[in-house]
Amino acid sequence: MLNVGLHHYVTLACLLFAIGLAGVLSRRNVLVIYMCLELTLAASTLALVAFARFNDSLDGAVFVFFVLTVAAAEVAVGLALLTAIVRKRGTARLDENTTLGH
Repeated sequence: MLNVGLHHYVTLACLLFAIGLAGVLSRRNVLVIYMCLELTLAASTLALVAFARFNDSLDGAVFVFFVLTVAAAEVAVGLALLTAIVRKRGTARLDENTTLGH
């Protein structure tokens, strides 16, 4: 049986964060960038839960609960804005949506 330690969780969180950051920096589609930002948020909450678990404290888990609550509201608002932009402009590509005024 594999003994999973704190370094396994932190390594996974770092890997997920790096994948999300690379996606944000390399993609042009706003929806894909948004999903990569959510991946970085999930990586940070994974690290918080792991630290809370291995320190026998509920502080990190409670903080994660509030982070995920705010993230759910952010997803709703962000997707609504993205849908409105796509309907108005007809595209979700970041390089084609350079102005906010028109």
